Amino acid sequence: MNYKIKSPEAALKAVVQLPSSKSICNRALILNALSYSPYPIQNLSDCDDTAVLVKALNSNDRDFDIQAAGTAMRFLTAFLAKVVGEWTITGTERMKNRPIKILVDALNAVGARIEYIEKEGFPPLRIFGSALQGGEISLSGGVSSQYISALLMVAPLMEKGLILHLEGNIVSRPYILLTLQLMEQFGVKAEWKGATIRVAPQEYHPIPFTVESDWSAASYWYEMMALSRQADIQLNGLFKHSLQGDAAGAKLFAQLGVGTSFTSDGVVLKKTGNVTRKLVYDFVNEPDLAQTFVVTCAGMNIPFRFSGLQSLKIKETDRMEALKQELRKLGYVLKDSCNSILEWDGERCEAEENPVIATYEDHRMAMAFAPLALVRPAGIEMAHPEVVSKSYPHYWEHLAQAGFQIEEKSV
Repeated sequence: MNYKIKSPEAALKAVVQLPSSKSICNRALILNALSYSPYPIQNLSDCDDTAVLVKALNSNDRDFDIQAAGTAMRFLTAFLAKVVGEWTITGTERMKNRPIKILVDALNAVGARIEYIEKEGFPPLRIFGSALQGGEISLSGGVSSQYISALLMVAPLMEKGLILHLEGNIVSRPYILLTLQLMEQFGVKAEWKGATIRVAPQEYHPIPFTVESDWSAASYWYEMMALSRQADIQLNGLFKHSLQGDAAGAKLFAQLGVGTSFTSDGVVLKKTGNVTRKLVYDFVNEPDLAQTFVVTCAGMNIPFRFSGLQSLKIKETDRMEALKQELRKLGYVLKDSCNSILEWDGERCEAEENPVIATYEDHRMAMAFAPLALVRPAGIEMAHPEVVSKSYPHYWEHLAQAGFQIEEKSV
């Protein structure tokens, strides 16, 4: 089934209760479990990624299928490595082709015993859980921050703790900082100086915890404000002093004519008319915002040069290639270089007559492309729109409430 999305007939108007932050939810769930907390996490997301993690942590099974949830795969691998027993963990076919060797090697180096069931370097995994010795290891700072966060969360429970040296350029620094800040809320202190993070042996302490709303999800509503001629959008549950790195999106959208006003409920968006002629930005700290800004700039006919995108190649899909392919269908010719740079200089090609946007089992592809209905008279057709359940299950419902016309189309 496809969706055909068309622009609201009247001005876009929305008061949105955003989903809670998946990044915070999944870290808080692991920390809650490690602290043997009697308190349930409040305002948990009902997205797929969080649901599979909740199910795994609450089950008595030894075999886990985390489907397409990359965060759950990384975090559970480290978590299970220290839980006595024999475990297996697998996922979708795409998940079986997402690399995990860096994390497995690091865990095995500190005393874990993890084996590959099928293909070397990839899930599914067999994990023989036991006490972890810990020690001193080095890891590339250019890998997914989820590998680093997975190690850090189990580090205080290692017999020797962990000294982690991050080599080279550190990507997604705010996500690592988010992990350390949440660990501190649960009673564990770490020291991050230069490229070295030290976590001494410590115990977590249970605390009542409420999750804030998701700035990544907010980015799609910022995109709608940027692309619309007139709109009234209020986003509830966002914190001005957020732990989330993607809160930086608010300042970046200011260059695309979107202003942000904070209220006691969240934020109110407004159009300012101050739009840059070209957007240049390094997304090394906010890679999950890249698709939003690529599509927004294309929709606004604003050339861009975005760097720091190296982690996009190991996400739900190769997001750099997916963006190039799908925007070409709409007449935009993007170029990539150095496995980390994506740019558009305004070059156009003939658009397909009836383009259908492929989503590649990637929630962010669907959510980033849907707002283009605001600037395309014929609307935008989306394949497999159900992928949004990974992080924002009520996305289409919220769009409909805001006035978008969404039609189901059989294929």
